[in-house]
Amino acid sequence: MILVPVMAQEVNKQDKKEAAKSHLKQHFKPYGFIRNYFTYDSRECIAGTGDMYFYMPKDEAWNKTTDPALREDLNDISSFRFLSLTTRVGLNITDYKWRNTEFGGKIEADFYAGISATLSTGVKQTHAVTGTAQFRLRQAYVTLGWDSLRMNDKDFARVDLTIGQTWHPMAADLCDVIALNSGAPFGPFNRSPQVRMDARLGKWFTLTAAGLWQMQYNSIGPDGQSAEYMLYAKTPEAYLGLSFHDKGWIVRAGADVLSIRPRHLGEALDANGNTILGTDGKPLQITVKDRITTASPFLYVQYKKGDFSIKAKTIFAEAGEHMNMNGGYGVKAINPDGSYAYTPTRTSSSWISLVYGGKVGAQEDKHPQKLQGILFAGYVENLGTKDPIIDADGDGKVDLYYPRVKNMNRMWRLTPTLLYTVGKFQLGLEYDITSVNYGDGKINPANGLSDNGLHWVTNHRVQIMTKYNF
Repeated sequence: MILVPVMAQEVNKQDKKEAAKSHLKQHFKPYGFIRNYFTYDSRECIAGTGDMYFYMPKDEAWNKTTDPALREDLNDISSFRFLSLTTRVGLNITDYKWRNTEFGGKIEADFYAGISATLSTGVKQTHAVTGTAQFRLRQAYVTLGWDSLRMNDKDFARVDLTIGQTWHPMAADLCDVIALNSGAPFGPFNRSPQVRMDARLGKWFTLTAAGLWQMQYNSIGPDGQSAEYMLYAKTPEAYLGLSFHDKGWIVRAGADVLSIRPRHLGEALDANGNTILGTDGKPLQITVKDRITTASPFLYVQYKKGDFSIKAKTIFAEAGEHMNMNGGYGVKAINPDGSYAYTPTRTSSSWISLVYGGKVGAQEDKHPQKLQGILFAGYVENLGTKDPIIDADGDGKVDLYYPRVKNMNRMWRLTPTLLYTVGKFQLGLEYDITSVNYGDGKINPANGLSDNGLHWVTNHRVQIMTKYNF
């Protein structure tokens, strides 16, 4: 008689444990991967994240000598590295519902920051090669969804709201490469805090609208790249786009609008444009209403059928540096109130990637094998500033705010890749040839370009990747 309630309690505890396990399995889905890169570069490059996030080869840096036997390009030197950065973990939260509202979310992080720089001899450059990688946030957002919203007698809509940090709508469609840069700077690469609405209107169309803020990927200005310029502008970045999807096709078009204040403090000017001095004998500081507004439209096309897929994206970017693209802006005039008027650089960036491959070898249920061939091609054209630029601060140089290098005129990249997958393990081999057309470094005020002394500089990058997904 005493054993019955004890046994009932044990069964009840076991049922609760099984229910808890079932709940976690249904709603919480962890994922991630362990990734390693082995990378060779034929010359010095502009890159980040332990030199894994590759932008472009550095311009020539000839030593100063009159002896032809000693004349060298100090950037023409090869290097090799092996790093386990960007190993990632994440958690998807799904299938929660209250009345007609569906709830979900994501938390994702990887190892990224913490690698420190060591000074190279002979050339002014650093390489992040020393230290221990730290954990950093990639994505963190919540989703709310409403399904089966009636549009008319035949069509229904679905609306999803995303709140938090995730991929910028212009950067969400990435190309097929194994490199960490995912094709940047030929295409946008940006994750930002945002409020985004995706409304699926019937069978074929989705309308996307978003307001975004800057955090990791920032605009440039007088104090370098910083979210401060958006902070004082008090205007979120805005995106609006429309997508078509049917029978393997996705066509997406949209535009991004950004308005920032590069300066919120400036110097007071008199009626003749001369600087007014304060009581301390220094230029009188006043608040100024600097502002630059840019618009960047894009078009994306994707088609998939069987083992073949093709993707292509083209962007006409004004500025665009906050999306890891080549771009910026310059000062075109000084207004009577001491504020500056700005003009953006304009850049045409395009890429295309093709993938073909299917199952190979002996197929087992737990360890399917697949070999894929991938080809990526990208092209960037620097179209210069929209208007002529000036020397606003009187230092003898035009004021052009531009990340990385200002004398890049055009660049191209070709990347063939082989990717072999066995179950959850992947082995990739990639050859990246990137060539940049540099000018002599003197900026033409009429167009913001360094268009004299043009020469091409090329880097050959060979990269092996190992990746275990879980």
